[in-house]
Amino acid sequence: MLTNRDVPDLEAAAELIDWYRARWEIEIFFHTLKTGCRVESLQLASMERIERALAVYLVVSWRIGLLMRLGRVCPDWDAETLLAREEWQAAWILARKPVPKQTPTLREAVHMIARQGGFLGRKGDGEPGVKTLWNGLQKIAACVLGMRFRQTYG
Repeated sequence: MLTNRDVPDLEAAAELIDWYRARWEIEIFFHTLKTGCRVESLQLASMERIERALAVYLVVSWRIGLLMRLGRVCPDWDAETLLAREEWQAAWILARKPVPKQTPTLREAVHMIARQGGFLGRKGDGEPGVKTLWNGLQKIAACVLGMRFRQTYG
């Protein structure tokens, strides 16, 4: 790793490595914001509208990254730690699989959502990334709206 920072000892080197690791998380966040949320194509006319849109899309981008990261780091968490019941249920409905009676793990739910976004889940594929999650979450959101409409208007 090349740097212009002074690295006098192992502690300073470890700090620089931590900075670099945080940089990658920031890159993923902005990739999601720019490519997944397509904020650059909004072409909003006023600063007020840009600020409002960014306030929403920053949260969306953060949530997608959080789902990806915690689905990997804390796979055994209950899915309802990060997802509404309707969201994880929609993933099973769209996959045409029986909705589990017990709340699935976060990893199971993240995989089912990502499958809606093109994640194949083959043995060598690794864990889902932000792209398959944002694509899957768009389909999940539409399904959840349908579920809520049905509950309201029967």
